[in-house]
Amino acid sequence: KKRMTSPALGSVYLQERNQAATAFVGDLDPRVDDAILWELMLQAGPVVNVHIPKDKLTGDHMGYGFVEFASEDDCEYAIKIMNMIKLFGKPIRVNPAARSNKVLDVGANLFVGNLDPEVDEKLLYDTFSAFGVIISTPKIMRDPDCGVSRGFGFISFDCFE
Repeated sequence: KKRMTSPALGSVYLQERNQAATAFVGDLDPRVDDAILWELMLQAGPVVNVHIPKDKLTGDHMGYGFVEFASEDDCEYAIKIMNMIKLFGKPIRVNPAARSNKVLDVGANLFVGNLDPEVDEKLLYDTFSAFGVIISTPKIMRDPDCGVSRGFGFISFDCFE
């Protein structure tokens, strides 16, 4: 714990965030707030802290946040079960917040074609995770104007096997 002195608050103890037990949560719907994210992630394990950065001018959040769990194991479990869960009809991304500064080393980038329009990123993830460790959210190429699938996508695995 760090001790901080503030004229308004007197002496305050700040708990340093455990980066290794913190998950990054992306692609959040504008309706998501700290309480909703806390309640959702609590389903995976004990939550210590939730932080959703806000735009200083508008007060709206920027579509991502951080959730600190009680332990690294809790965080790992939450990443496994919460990634691509739909919140307000939109799949969220849940990844480790602590990333090394190196570029992701992709072992294999797989092209998947002839996709039905109903196939979403979660279905790709759930289907292909049986074949290896997926290192980033599967990407379905979509029409930029209307968001409809163009029928193909990519999946990045950690190794070629």
